[in-house]
Amino acid sequence: MIKKIIVVITLFVSIVGFSQKNNTSAYSFFGIGDKNNESTVEQVSMGGIGVSLNESYRLNFLNPAANASLRFTTYAMAIENLNISAQDSNSKQKAAATYLSYLALGFPIGEKAGMTLGLLPNSSVGYSLVSNEFDVDNNLTEVTQFIGDGGTNKVFLSVGYKPFKNFSIGLQGNYIFGKIENSILNQVKDADLATKYQTNSNLKGLTLNGGFHYKGKLNDKMDFLLGGNFDFNNEIKATGNEYLYSVSLGTFESPRDTILNAKSTGILKAPLKSTIGVGLGKDNKWFAGVDYSFQNALELSGGVFNNYSKIDYDNYSKIAVGGFYTPKFNSITSYWDRVTYRAGLKFENTGLLVDASGNGTNFTAIDDFGISFGVGLPMSKQLSNLNLGFEIGKRGQTAKGLVQENYVNFRLGLSLNDKWFKKLEIF
Repeated sequence: MIKKIIVVITLFVSIVGFSQKNNTSAYSFFGIGDKNNESTVEQVSMGGIGVSLNESYRLNFLNPAANASLRFTTYAMAIENLNISAQDSNSKQKAAATYLSYLALGFPIGEKAGMTLGLLPNSSVGYSLVSNEFDVDNNLTEVTQFIGDGGTNKVFLSVGYKPFKNFSIGLQGNYIFGKIENSILNQVKDADLATKYQTNSNLKGLTLNGGFHYKGKLNDKMDFLLGGNFDFNNEIKATGNEYLYSVSLGTFESPRDTILNAKSTGILKAPLKSTIGVGLGKDNKWFAGVDYSFQNALELSGGVFNNYSKIDYDNYSKIAVGGFYTPKFNSITSYWDRVTYRAGLKFENTGLLVDASGNGTNFTAIDDFGISFGVGLPMSKQLSNLNLGFEIGKRGQTAKGLVQENYVNFRLGLSLNDKWFKKLEIF
């Protein structure tokens, strides 16, 4: 068992020190970047549902109360491949990125409790945008380039406990940390030098969420499941520097006169986010459920975030529907009967409002619609699984000067199960 613990700790240390570009979206330009999906591959394959699920050998990142149902030590990790085709009213571009989606370890604590700890991306920034200005004769007069990279990660520890039969509660603590670099390079026709504005921000903060879960029987063939998760009010603080200087553009970018070099701060305030899920199903056989999430608008303040005149925030909401089906969980004659098949869909109002004109009068909501499906492939004769997930969807629109992103995402995850703590048996 000591060897297993050492292996897990080594993996965590190596991942924390590993920097990766994990976004290709134009919408990661805003705030602290694109909010990453915090679900497991299994959950994403069902439209992102999972608040009401509490399986004994799978981790659940959406509801800490589900830890109380763990009966096996479970290692989980996944990689994600993002493929985006982005278009506006004038052009179309494609981009892709692959990154580690999560790494986690969960285990039972006695008969009524369980714990999970893990690491996953929290938000990501990865964009390169160009804006061109033309005169009345359609001659290029000005070019502005926007480049961003970085993001935030989340280390979490969650505990679930079952105080009563069929009812459990849970609490999760999260530490958010990361770094974001943004730059705006502007060059005017016939000017000897270009101008560059750059910000480097370090972000950190502590967040807390709690949940509950109830499972009851409607009859011998069907269970009723109810779950809820609540992300409490929190703040993410950003500290860094702002630079404004002139540059000479050639084979290499050569900085010249520095116009601004100042410290800057910012705060992202997130109000309470509530998610409620209900479902029907039968253990290790089938499940169908729906999750609904709601959150009031985010608030950005401080010098780091004051440059986003083209955005605002509205209330966030999401509804997801999905489920799984396993023909025969313990079949010994057919491998494919032990395979779990998953599918789902989501409709998400991201809460992001964008005004492409920049005059603050024509904000448009950015919505996200996706369809997902996947399979869980059993490994050997144990409960471990290789999980494959696919997601196809669309975010944004081409009207009003905005960008529409059509995406096809692929996820590959491992869920490995073992028994760490076994009672001594004497024969």
